Amino acid sequence: MMDYKEQLRAFSQPNLRTCQLKQLEILRVIDGICQKHGLSYWLDGGTLLGAVRHGGFIPWDDDIDIAMDYQDMKRFVAVAQDELPENLFLQSPETDPNIKEQMVKIRDLNSLYIEKGDNFVSDYVKGIFVDIFPFEAHPNIPKSWIKRLAKGITKSNSILHHPHTYSLRSFAEFFWFGGKLLLYLSLWKLLKLVSPSSRYANIPKMNGYGITHDRETVLPLSRIKFEDAEFPAPHDPDQYLRNIYGNYMEIPPVEKRHFHSVVIIPELTK
Repeated sequence: MMDYKEQLRAFSQPNLRTCQLKQLEILRVIDGICQKHGLSYWLDGGTLLGAVRHGGFIPWDDDIDIAMDYQDMKRFVAVAQDELPENLFLQSPETDPNIKEQMVKIRDLNSLYIEKGDNFVSDYVKGIFVDIFPFEAHPNIPKSWIKRLAKGITKSNSILHHPHTYSLRSFAEFFWFGGKLLLYLSLWKLLKLVSPSSRYANIPKMNGYGITHDRETVLPLSRIKFEDAEFPAPHDPDQYLRNIYGNYMEIPPVEKRHFHSVVIIPELTK
């Protein structure tokens, strides 16, 4: 007998390709806005891996990741809210305060995409999406230092923004992790000031693994085929992916080929 996770996966599996194609359409919209306003972005993470290894989506993947310079992302957020079509929504802590993740997503409003950590009770948009990860310069310090600082910042920030109940533990966590976050962020800013940087990576609040790239690995951007079109990519996709995954060309075993979502419903209304 299948457990409930297997049942949900079996329910969503036939919808995977439709989900991917809807995400691809969202990416095209993002690409159009970025081209119009001269904003730079590139395929990131599993999306870039899929482009290099499969020429498009990883067959069992169900999301699209892109990266964008932090300053460009702020400009994108400002213009996209007025230029996105009616079926798309720019989700951020400012536009959707109940979200569980403190990041920017472009969501489809006529679909349902439930992840493991989603809360059915909380009122926030849960449609199919494209993730936007903000990048910034990192200080030229040993990678072990970056990893420790970034991990501490990410964990502290995540705990502080996680839903809490009123309790002595929550009270203690607020002061402990609030103080830790303030200390780590202050140290991070100081190191950036005193250490000229040639490293580039996700902002420390979203870089729990401490992965960084040489700036020359990312810029100037190149182009890469993804599905039936070309999109921006890091300057050296091979080195970029090795920094993240190591031997990224090795196909994982079947038992590890799972998509991220729990439930996918690509169309809520016809």
